[in-house]
Amino acid sequence: MMKLFLVVAICIALFLSLTDFSGESPKHGESMLTVHFPEFRLIPTTGASGPESFVFDISGEGPYTGLSDGRIVKWIANESRWINFAVTTPTREGCEGPHEHQRTEHVCGRPLGLAFEKSTGDLYIADAYMGLLKVGPEGGLANQMITHQLDEPLRFTNGLDIDPRTGVVYFTDSSSVYQRRNYIGVMMSGDRTGRLMKYDPNTKQVTTLLGNLAFPNGVVLSQNGEYLLVAETAKCRILRYWLNDTSASKSRESYEIFSDQLPGFPDNIKRSPRGGFWIGVNTKHTKLTKFAMSNVWLGRAALGLSVDWMMVHSYWARYKGNGMAVRLSEGSGAISEVFEGKSGNKWLSISEVDERDGTLWVGSVNTPFAGMYKI
Repeated sequence: MMKLFLVVAICIALFLSLTDFSGESPKHGESMLTVHFPEFRLIPTTGASGPESFVFDISGEGPYTGLSDGRIVKWIANESRWINFAVTTPTREGCEGPHEHQRTEHVCGRPLGLAFEKSTGDLYIADAYMGLLKVGPEGGLANQMITHQLDEPLRFTNGLDIDPRTGVVYFTDSSSVYQRRNYIGVMMSGDRTGRLMKYDPNTKQVTTLLGNLAFPNGVVLSQNGEYLLVAETAKCRILRYWLNDTSASKSRESYEIFSDQLPGFPDNIKRSPRGGFWIGVNTKHTKLTKFAMSNVWLGRAALGLSVDWMMVHSYWARYKGNGMAVRLSEGSGAISEVFEGKSGNKWLSISEVDERDGTLWVGSVNTPFAGMYKI
């Protein structure tokens, strides 16, 4: 009995370490961009929560964002309000509300990554449960483009970007075992079944570019189209995947570590118009976090207990939130800027920072609002 109690105590400590947002900050020397309310404008997402990522359309309108109830909404700036734009499933009964415990996500849909195809104005959507979808410029019910690769389903479609030159869609499938409504299982189990994938709308072919990834998340194409960056969340690093077999990349492996000096677990990636890439850091590192990542057996033992870890995570994160974002140099992958709330003005998490026209749009998978900050 004592041994069982000890195992349970260790497992609980392990879990809490994975959700402790009060951990390490980046080393001194970076350009610190500190948020002070009320300069930071909070924009409620009425009726739902979790504006996880943003995208602007080909006319520069928006942003658009996906919410916890399966809707994609569009921000109307001159009216200061969101309007409904699209949904990823026709099932809408019982879908209203924040769904903090993901009880109905698999029915209502959960749109995550978004990207517009520049030549057509179509919006591509990575829905965690419905796969890769597309909706026209007028919105409405999105059409499923991909739900499987061969006989293997897309179980946790997540990040998304499009090559404006070719229309090719790059996206991530975070796990072949766990769905988003149990994403904490990916972290605790040491799951390595995630994939970086490619969809060619001309040939309708789906290709796996990289497999055996630990919670692949956000993905972004470089400005010159030579490589992709993908966030490998469970390993707290950013990978660079080379696309072109040019003289500059022939001597390299197909991928390499772009950055492994992040202060926590990375989420989405967006290019900055000032150069480099914004990385949303969902959870900061702690000493316990690093210990947990080095001892995966503890997490697996915890998953074997009769505990609803997603429920525990939901309540714990409400009180331990402290999200942040970092901007990485395009050349070296070093941290060049940090975005972090101070003096009690802390986010539950930050999933994305999208910089546009001198404004940072800040998203979070947890909060019932988006953030807007003038830099």
